[in-house]
Amino acid sequence: MLLIGPSGTGKTHIASALVHQLIEHGIRCKLFPAIALVQLLQQAKRDLDLMAAMTKLDKYRVIVIDDIGYVKKTDAETQVLFEFIAHRYESGSLIITANQPFGSWDKIFPDSMMTVAAIDRLIHHATIIELEGESYRKKQQLEKATNTKTEHA
Repeated sequence: MLLIGPSGTGKTHIASALVHQLIEHGIRCKLFPAIALVQLLQQAKRDLDLMAAMTKLDKYRVIVIDDIGYVKKTDAETQVLFEFIAHRYESGSLIITANQPFGSWDKIFPDSMMTVAAIDRLIHHATIIELEGESYRKKQQLEKATNTKTEHA
C-alpha cells in the first residue's frame, strides 16, 4: 500500500491504524521511519550482514516505511533502501508513506533506472491511496490561535 499526499493529511495516522488492526488480528508488523530503516540497513551493510538483516525483518508480514521522501539522496542510503524494496517485493507486504507523487521520486533515488525499478516493484501489487487537503496540524494551530484571540477579546 502506498499512501501519498501532502504533509499533515493523515498518512502516518492511517498506516499506524492499519498496523494496529493487523496486530490485533495476530499479524506481525513493524513501523519504521524511513531514515531509521535506512540507518539499520546501512549498518548491516557495513557489517557485511545486509542479507541477514533483511531476512530477519521477514518475520514481519507487514513493514511500514514512513516518510520515504526524507531519505537523503545519497548512493549509500538509496542503494540499501532499493535492495530492501527489491527483497520485500515477493516476500512480504510494505506500507509506504510519501509526501511526493511518483513524478518526484527521482529526488529520493539518485539514479533514474533505480527510481523506475523501485516504483515498478512497489506499484505492481499495491493499493495506492492519494490524500489531499490541508495539513490537520496547520488547521489545529489556526483554530487554537483563533480560540486564543476570542478568549482574550
